[in-house]
Amino acid sequence: MKVLVAIKRVVDAYVKVRVKSDGTGVDLANAKMAINPFCEIAVEEAIRMKEAGAADEVIAVSIGATQCQEQIRTALALGADRGILIENDEAIIDKEGIDLVILGKQSIDTDNNQTGQMLAALCNWPQGTFACNAEVRDGKIEVTREIDGGEQTVLLNLPAVLTTDLRLNEPRYASLPNIMKAKKKPIDTTTPADLGVDVSSNLKTLSVEAPAERSAGIMVESVDELVAKLKTEAKVI
Repeated sequence: MKVLVAIKRVVDAYVKVRVKSDGTGVDLANAKMAINPFCEIAVEEAIRMKEAGAADEVIAVSIGATQCQEQIRTALALGADRGILIENDEAIIDKEGIDLVILGKQSIDTDNNQTGQMLAALCNWPQGTFACNAEVRDGKIEVTREIDGGEQTVLLNLPAVLTTDLRLNEPRYASLPNIMKAKKKPIDTTTPADLGVDVSSNLKTLSVEAPAERSAGIMVESVDELVAKLKTEAKVI
């Protein structure tokens, strides 16, 4: 089984994001970049499948500029076999003959939570979103999903699309020897023109604003004072 893992380059989760002074976007100058945390979980799950003998090859793919190779190299250091830098998932799925695509359920920059679902629809593949457990057996994958009412278990025929939730696994750290080995692993690059894909966007950013800062909390001396403030100031009761 060949597993494709999509990874996204985002601002490191521990960096305080700043909006550009002209309001046209987020200031990425000198910002530390990293693999989207949910994508790290996806990489970890694919590697575990390979270690368990359920997968034969793990391919890390990223969409974006040349700098995305940094995040692909990180995935290779964690255990992926090879990387691809492109600008469209679906064409690569056809080209590589992929059996399973694993993605983070959402990215921490835009929080859209839509890529996995859209990809499954475009490929006409079954999907297991918000996965907290996954097991491959007999040419199928059993996925336990996080839902509002608890958990739901679905059995999907392969090929399929899987999106990862936080409880699926705990991503490993790349060791120094594996980081050095990752430098020798191949990363293929391609362009939308090579794949016959149009990636032009129909969206235009009008403005970007930082969220309003919250006022500092206050301490109250008693329950009566708390209730009074909730009534007169917060007006929630």
